[in-house]
Amino acid sequence: MKLSKIPLLGRIVIAIILGIILGQFVPMWFARIFATFNDLFGNFLSFIIPLIIVGLVAPAIGELGKGAGKLLLITTVIAYASTLFSGFFTYFSCQAVFPHIITGGINAEAVQSIEEGAVKTFFSVGMPPVMDVMSALIFSFCIGIGLSLIKGDTLQKAFADFRDIITMIIRSVIIPLLPIYIFGMFLSISITGQVYSVIMLFLKVISVIFVLHILLLLIQYVVAGAISRRNSLKALKTMFPAYVTALGTSSSAATIPVTLQCALNNKINPSIASFTIPLCATIHLAGSAMKIVGFSLAIMYFFGMAIDFATFFGFIFMIGITMVAAPGVPGGAIMAAIGIIQSMLGFNEQMIGLMITVYIAVDSFGTACNVTGDGAIAIIMDKISGKNVKVEASE
Repeated sequence: MKLSKIPLLGRIVIAIILGIILGQFVPMWFARIFATFNDLFGNFLSFIIPLIIVGLVAPAIGELGKGAGKLLLITTVIAYASTLFSGFFTYFSCQAVFPHIITGGINAEAVQSIEEGAVKTFFSVGMPPVMDVMSALIFSFCIGIGLSLIKGDTLQKAFADFRDIITMIIRSVIIPLLPIYIFGMFLSISITGQVYSVIMLFLKVISVIFVLHILLLLIQYVVAGAISRRNSLKALKTMFPAYVTALGTSSSAATIPVTLQCALNNKINPSIASFTIPLCATIHLAGSAMKIVGFSLAIMYFFGMAIDFATFFGFIFMIGITMVAAPGVPGGAIMAAIGIIQSMLGFNEQMIGLMITVYIAVDSFGTACNVTGDGAIAIIMDKISGKNVKVEASE
């Protein structure tokens, strides 16, 4: 089997296993090769992150403003509110659980060596970004809002082309190289002797997030059922084929046909379903927001960082906006969020590497949570808009 035929998660798992095993006996010069690669790749990420923000956020805001009017606005507000609820629900739940499960067994000096990089590089090439992350965000908001207000579409098309370039870089460069980056990171961690602590962190956090994402779906459908006066559990059960499909595809976009059919099986007006489901596949990423918030907290506990609610309050609001612009590729949401994580939480390259690894390890579960939650929003929109509403497709 060709390596390119192996799913991304499979390549990540192989990279982790090889990094753990080879780190026990490879010579230092071998480890330094991958430390050098990781340094170059990390510098490239630092360079490209502001461009990712501009390329994804600006055209996304512009397109939302040119959409199907009132119904689009209501759907977007509900999707954003759902994402915010997911973020705060995850924050408070993890704050209650993590202090009890992420304790002891972590050598502070070894953790510092992981953070700083235990293996030295052969050389380093500086790649300063063209702007910092916050400047990129403010620029994107200004351009996006402007695009939504002006009559012409020349600049909108230019930014759409720029988004295609950024998406191509993510899909063709960053994502394929991630397994090598993660291999080098776990090779370095294995050399420090702290790989057991990291693996146990992964297992504990993934277990907590899995339980939370089931609870989130139950809450979403209880709310949708209460608003629409439908049987919540029956509606959730009807969406199960979409959930399973998303587990296999790890793509909200690829799951749209199944999600749409499930929504129709829930007796949602076809016009509402055909508008809401594709839109929410792009703008409603409550499951992804849950993983980002939960994994960020876990890594901050692991590295002994101070956790401030005021910081996370703003972080969750920004993640909600960033999720609207996440590209529809495996790992796209975490790629779009890296800039926010670095600028607002202070993550360094090693922390980002761990964040990407644990995120992709359960990427399909987050996607499944996203698309299943889309069905709940469709139920709410069906009730809000009435039975005989006609919806024009947004451009």
